[in-house]
Amino acid sequence: MELFAESLTEYKRLLTKEVRIGDLLLGNNHPIRVQTMTTTDTMDTMGTVEQTIRCIEAGAELVRITAPSKKDAENLLNIKNELRKRGYTTPLIADIHFTPNAAEVAARIIEKVRVNPGNYVDKKKFEQIEYTDAEYAEEIDRIRERFTPLVKICKEYGTAMRIGTNHGSLSDRIMSRYGDTPIGMVESAMEFLRIARDESYHQIILSMKASNPQVMVQAYRLLIKQMNDEFGEIYPLHLGVTEAGDGEEGRIKSAVGIGTLMEDGIGDTIRVSLTEDPEFEIPVCKDIVKRYSPLPPKGGICMATFNLPAFRTSGRSDFLTNATKPLQ
Repeated sequence: MELFAESLTEYKRLLTKEVRIGDLLLGNNHPIRVQTMTTTDTMDTMGTVEQTIRCIEAGAELVRITAPSKKDAENLLNIKNELRKRGYTTPLIADIHFTPNAAEVAARIIEKVRVNPGNYVDKKKFEQIEYTDAEYAEEIDRIRERFTPLVKICKEYGTAMRIGTNHGSLSDRIMSRYGDTPIGMVESAMEFLRIARDESYHQIILSMKASNPQVMVQAYRLLIKQMNDEFGEIYPLHLGVTEAGDGEEGRIKSAVGIGTLMEDGIGDTIRVSLTEDPEFEIPVCKDIVKRYSPLPPKGGICMATFNLPAFRTSGRSDFLTNATKPLQ
């Protein structure tokens, strides 16, 4: 493997481990899956169901629903039951940030949970602390103690998990040692991945999201190299640019970040994060993915040609060039 891609001279999908999410298979050269996230109040069962159905009918293969509290997580059962009653079997994902107990509830109900290693155990206080190696190891033990119960539940129930690092929510501990860097993003996820592997749990997807496409691209490339060096295998990757915005700007920003990685053969599922109704994200996802399915381009180095007139807007060439530079 050439640093982070299977090939630097021709299109070739990066081979990743296979993960099952409900009845959906992801990674291992399965089709690149498209997904979105609801914007309704999770306690509004019918409103969330109706929005989820609109997303599914637009083509979403996975739908993520926020579960900020244990009560929200418990209501996922009502949402799932109503969807199943109406004949929709699309896998659901619970989005968890600060509440491990909500994740442990959700993991028993739906097909996948997403946790953010920056705030799942750590509480950000914007403190700069100098850790000795022994103190840092103690912090990892604390994370292991809090995170392992969720891993065991997911393993028991056959629930998949995304370890989703966000550039904007790295913990004080990571920031203190690695700074606000792609390397810090990678290590944040790797700490959690190592714990999961120690429990022989492998139904894991990872993401390295940032609002800056160049940071996002570098983080994914570093993550791939780190997994390959440390484990000799690579877990499936969820691609996305956070807070991309709306309209043409949001679509261009997402296409640059996601498309750059996909040209390298990287990516098993994508979400385009627009500040619009979630069903409008799906056509953009499909437009990006269709270039690589069912038959990818063969031979030669090539850049993606998306069906976005604004992608050719003047003044974007330097932005695209910088985002596609390989790591030094």
